[in-house]
Amino acid sequence: MTARCVTSSVVGSYPIVVPGSELMAQYFAGENVSWYPYIADAVGDMTEAGIEVVSDGQTRDPFIQLFTRRLGGCRVRARTEVVGPIVYRGGITVDDVQVVRRLVSPSTKIVGVLTGPFTLMKSCIDLFYHDERACCLGFAEALRQEAAALSWFVDEVSIDEPWFANELPAYAEEAIGVISEGSSCPMRLHVCGDVSRIVHRLVGMPVDVLSHEFKASPKLFDAYLQYPSEMGMCIGSVRSDDVRVESVEEVVAHLRRAEEVFGRRVVQVAPDCGQRMLPREVAFAKLRCLQQAKEVVYGG
Repeated sequence: MTARCVTSSVVGSYPIVVPGSELMAQYFAGENVSWYPYIADAVGDMTEAGIEVVSDGQTRDPFIQLFTRRLGGCRVRARTEVVGPIVYRGGITVDDVQVVRRLVSPSTKIVGVLTGPFTLMKSCIDLFYHDERACCLGFAEALRQEAAALSWFVDEVSIDEPWFANELPAYAEEAIGVISEGSSCPMRLHVCGDVSRIVHRLVGMPVDVLSHEFKASPKLFDAYLQYPSEMGMCIGSVRSDDVRVESVEEVVAHLRRAEEVFGRRVVQVAPDCGQRMLPREVAFAKLRCLQQAKEVVYGG
C-alpha cells in the first residue's frame, strides 16, 4: 500500500431519474419546485459507495443549459443563443452544493463542477459577439464569479471541457486562467476523450489537477510519459460509456499502471467521465468497485 492521501472522486453527473412532467406541472401550478430529493439520491449513492469527494450529481439540467439558463445575455431555445453581453447574475450551482454540504459528513469533501467556457461557447449560437474568443472569455468571466461563490462551500472546483478533445484553441490557457486566477480552491480540469495529441498543452494549464479517461484510453499513459510535469493527476479508472462493471482486480491493475507513470502525482481516482448515460445500478456498482480498488492500492 502506498502511504499517501489519494481520494476517490466523481467527475460530475450521476444518473438520477427526474420526473420532468411532474416538475413541469408543479412549476405551472405556481408551486415551489425542490431538487432536494434528486440531489439527495445522487449524493446518497456516492457516499454509500464510499466515494470521498462527491458532487451534486448535476441533476438540475443538462450541463450546458444548467449554466446558460441563468446567465444574462443567453436565451435558451432548442440551443442556447447568446444575444447580449454574458453577465453573471448570481449563484448557478451554489444552492445545490449547499444541499450537498448539509447531506454529507464533515469528512466528506465536495467538488463543484463548472462546464468550461470553450464548451459553452461551442454549444451556443453566438448572435452577439461574432467572435469565438470574445464569447469564450465572456463565459470564462461569468464562471470565475461562480467559482468564487462556490469556494465558500466546496473543497475543489472542476472545470469540465470536453470540447478540448476536438479542438484546443490558442487562447485555451487564457480562458482557463480567467477562472482559476486568484481562486481560493484547488482547481481541476477534466478533458474527456483521447487527448494524447494535446498533452503537451494540457500540462501547462493553470490548474492544480488534470483529469482524463484513462480507462477508455489507456494509451494516454504513454502520451504523458513524453511530457513529464508536476501536475496532479485524477485517474479515470472505470468506464462511463460501458455497462460492464469492471472487477476490483482489473481496476487495481489499472491504478498500478498509473503509479508506474505518475507516482506521487496521482491525487485522485474517479470514473472516466460523468455517469449520466449509465443505468443507476451500474453507475453505483462502478463507484463501489472504484472505491474498493482505491483502498487496495492506497488504503481507506
